[in-house]
Amino acid sequence: MYRSRLPQDAITTPEFAQRLANLSHALQESLCVMVNRRGQVVRVGLGGPNQTKMSPLELPRYGSERLSGLRCLTTNLRREAPNANDLTAMALQRLDTLVTLTLNQTGYVDRVFTAYLVPESAMPDATEKLGVAGWTVSEPQTLEAVCQEDFLAIVAGLEAEFRREFIAEAIDLQQDRVILVGLITDNQPPERIPFKLIELQQLVESAGGAVVDLLWQKRGHAHPQTVLGSGKIEEVALTAQTKGANLIVFDRELSPAQIRNLEQLIGVRVSDRTEVILDIFAQRAKSAEGKLQVELAQLEYRLPRLVGRGQALSRLGGGIGTRGPGETKLESDRRVIQKRIVHLQRQVDQLGSQRARMRQKRMEQDLPTIAIVGYTNAGKSTLLNSLTKSDVYAADQLFATLDPTTRRLTLSDPLGRKQNLLLTDTVGFIHELPPPLVDAFRATLEEVTEADALLHVVDASHPEWAAQVKAVQQILQDMPITPPPTLMIFNKIDCIANRATITDQYPEAILISAMQRQGLDTLCAALFKMARYAG
Repeated sequence: MYRSRLPQDAITTPEFAQRLANLSHALQESLCVMVNRRGQVVRVGLGGPNQTKMSPLELPRYGSERLSGLRCLTTNLRREAPNANDLTAMALQRLDTLVTLTLNQTGYVDRVFTAYLVPESAMPDATEKLGVAGWTVSEPQTLEAVCQEDFLAIVAGLEAEFRREFIAEAIDLQQDRVILVGLITDNQPPERIPFKLIELQQLVESAGGAVVDLLWQKRGHAHPQTVLGSGKIEEVALTAQTKGANLIVFDRELSPAQIRNLEQLIGVRVSDRTEVILDIFAQRAKSAEGKLQVELAQLEYRLPRLVGRGQALSRLGGGIGTRGPGETKLESDRRVIQKRIVHLQRQVDQLGSQRARMRQKRMEQDLPTIAIVGYTNAGKSTLLNSLTKSDVYAADQLFATLDPTTRRLTLSDPLGRKQNLLLTDTVGFIHELPPPLVDAFRATLEEVTEADALLHVVDASHPEWAAQVKAVQQILQDMPITPPPTLMIFNKIDCIANRATITDQYPEAILISAMQRQGLDTLCAALFKMARYAG
């Protein structure tokens, strides 16, 4: 079969199709043959199209406006049209065509079905739709009629339609097109997944990506190798093909093995929530210490995810069979990264010492320090600007500011007494804060534990503000030092109608709008009392 050569402008020839049918009849099994546009047989497999499909890494590289350049000829002993699984396999491989040869009882080709992928704009109503593309299946034809079709003209017409569809979508090639994938486990309420994916979508958009679809699956537990089940992975791969996605982002941290397995099955780069957050930090870090901490966090995350041939080529073990040319490129990369991590950790330790000396000087000035903490995008920087008339960068996006900023604030009470204090804006928290960030930003987070009091700012307009409060409280509890007294501040009250839910749960909380400067007088009075008590 591999030595056979088909005409380039013909789907198949009667002789080749009948030879394939004879082999299938003798084995009493379906056979699949992959043929490229040069007419060369590149693969012969036992089973149907879904059983013998090629992995995305084996397929020729092609864009969203192109087909893969391969066609599949398969036999069907049941004399049936291609089923949904076979057509899905065609779409996953983006085949030029799927040709199904049905056999009669004597092993001769009876009828032939041809299936093609077509763009949505050119699809008839009866065509099965798959996002922006679909497939169409012909009526049963004779083998002679199929062999007489101009195959190259059909494929050229289809690719012209795909190209027009691709241009019409106006895809920005400089921007990642992202599919978000989530998992609902038994210990997770189903209604949480939309909010979790919405937050992930905000993270991806903050990192500069464009989300084209959101998918999730409910399972008892995550699959140890691929997180999702095989059927859902096929759906993700198919969606990535039809919507031109070049990045898949999961809502949880993935192990190196899971990333490798998923990329082999989907054929698209796979990332996780932690890597997206690290990318945002890398974009937003402006100061030297911020860039230092971000680089350390990225290296600690990437070190176990370096891909290579592992111990197969190692020459560092010693003994028989291990002496040779020296360490592999992978081991060299790991050694360089480990040395860089050690160097950065020393610098972070020095940074911690510098911050400790700065805090000691502030203590000598007898100025109480109050740190502003809270979930990312809760309005901490806006509050600092409103209270101290500063111009710290603030924006309606996740992790808009990373570097801690300290400003002096002078308050007075009705009796005319003055009180000076220092307000420190800290990096925003997030649910399941990545461990590399916690370790790398420990020098910055010490500003929280060393403060005399905390202002916990909450976005009252967020539908999941209660979960955000718990996330921040959990992070504070996990810190090595007991957090100082905390005052709850609910921000953005101008965007909510019902405040009773907040006041019922947190009667001592202060409701404000930092942007509209509502409730700031009440907050300043509370800060005055806190500063006097701390002093």
